[in-house]
Amino acid sequence: MSSGNKVYDVIVVGAGVEGSATAYHLARYGKQTLLLEQFPLPHSRGSSHGLSRSTRKAYGAQDFYTKMMFEAYKLTADLEKECGEELFANCGVLSVSGKGRNFVKETIRCLERFNVPHEKFNVARQRVMYPQLSFEDEHEFVLDHSGGVLRADKMLGAFQDQFKKSGGIIKDGEPMIDLYAGSIVSIKTNKTIYKAKSVVLALGPWAAKFLPRIGVNIPLQPMKITVLYWKEKNGSTYDVSKFPCIFVEGATGQNDIYGVPSYEYPGLVKICLHHGPDIDADNRDGVDNEWVIKTMKYMVSKHFPTLEQEPSVVETCIYTNTPDHNFVIDTHPSWKNVVIAAGFSGHGFKLSPVVGKIASQLATGQKPEYELTPFRIDRFFKNKL
Repeated sequence: MSSGNKVYDVIVVGAGVEGSATAYHLARYGKQTLLLEQFPLPHSRGSSHGLSRSTRKAYGAQDFYTKMMFEAYKLTADLEKECGEELFANCGVLSVSGKGRNFVKETIRCLERFNVPHEKFNVARQRVMYPQLSFEDEHEFVLDHSGGVLRADKMLGAFQDQFKKSGGIIKDGEPMIDLYAGSIVSIKTNKTIYKAKSVVLALGPWAAKFLPRIGVNIPLQPMKITVLYWKEKNGSTYDVSKFPCIFVEGATGQNDIYGVPSYEYPGLVKICLHHGPDIDADNRDGVDNEWVIKTMKYMVSKHFPTLEQEPSVVETCIYTNTPDHNFVIDTHPSWKNVVIAAGFSGHGFKLSPVVGKIASQLATGQKPEYELTPFRIDRFFKNKL
């Protein structure tokens, strides 16, 4: 049960968007790379499926993300040229906050710091620009003109296709059973054993289960996100050519909602709760999410009155949250040739081109140009030493 004497430069485990982006960059560096995926591709069991994600440059006070986003936009444009498909629709991102909330204020300050084109306005102006929305007078708004929709399935496919065109190999339907560290790392799957000089673990929600087995006890918590699509009662005012992505800051931190204009399903708008029940990644459908649907029916009736009050399509996605909602991009504490990319907390897709670049650099001994302190593993344990 072995793949022979072949030793890859790098094995990437996990063909979600972070792993696929990592493999893409490695192949571009000329590295012999194997991309392993536990499920047959394509699949909808993790965090990278679906046709759309929103993207934006503003990240409140977290300037390190905004700096990364500028390169993410460039790398996405480069990928568009390589694959010959449009991966980004520039419809803008509308952020909304109520009285006493800070999301819009922090977003505006970030957009101003980085000279990103934007427009801030009050409810009176909102009712002219977006009459299909309904908000109380104390709400404030900012439209980030640089934001929009990433065509997620096309982007994921482009990373994988360009990886293969550069000589990369994908093996799907092969779950990792074990990892044996050393100067050469061995990955045991259900079929064989592969070897490489270094490994990148981009395991999505399954990181929470596997990483403790290799001594990395990061506090990761998978969360089930209920993805809901709502039909317009009349017209097509939510079409991607007319309406931006939207993020509405809730009152508690657990009732933030996000939306993507009509694109995936013609005439249907994606509007979802940015929260959900904690789950085991292998039992996501065994957890009750009726309270999520009930909450969203109320929010849609309150803020999106021109939509039907019952969702037309219900799907599922998974976030893998860290306590601070920042990513983990780091090497194993003991094995520097084992790179871990995990905990993307529901906002990793837009940054995947840069995450993949950083992870590929760590796997090949290069020094990333970004300060990685916010993403270190040891940040979770410093106060416990």
